Amino acid sequence: MVVEDIYKDLPIIETPRLILRKITAADTAAMFSYGSNKEVAKYVTWDVHKTISDTEAFISFVLDQYANQKVAPWGMEDKETGEFIGTIDFVWWKPNHHSAEIGYVLSPEYWGKGITTEAAEALIRFGFEKMELVRIQARCMVDNIASSRVMEKAGMTFEGINRKSMFIKGQHHDLKVYSILKEEFNF
Repeated sequence: MVVEDIYKDLPIIETPRLILRKITAADTAAMFSYGSNKEVAKYVTWDVHKTISDTEAFISFVLDQYANQKVAPWGMEDKETGEFIGTIDFVWWKPNHHSAEIGYVLSPEYWGKGITTEAAEALIRFGFEKMELVRIQARCMVDNIASSRVMEKAGMTFEGINRKSMFIKGQHHDLKVYSILKEEFNF
């Protein structure tokens, strides 16, 4: 399997409350709303969006990734309201090693409702069933308790802490590593 097998036409994934789909230019305002929030940007690798141009640049990058059949995020859409509320993706995928890493971000209005866990479970299922993955991992900064909980609730196992493994926003950060193996997948 190669990246283009999945990303030549990013498939829609449905969950009970979400539609995971391609991001479009129409999502710009909603993405800027959460991307410009300092609390949302606190634990992610990217800087807070200072202007709508920052969001437009990111969406342009994503659209280019889609056009070039490269790894790119799914947008999370609330089925009930049709609102764009976040993104989830395989931030990297190594087809030859049958492994990938999940990353996600969610609008704060939806925090604490199990939305990200629902999306993560769907992506894990997709990875094992459609992408021939054997291992899926996720990482978060050690202080990001909410992200740790998402990984745990999605069935991932805590593996340890990679000390000072990422240089983000001018400083080194320790990252918690979680993973799930295909043989552990049972939902």
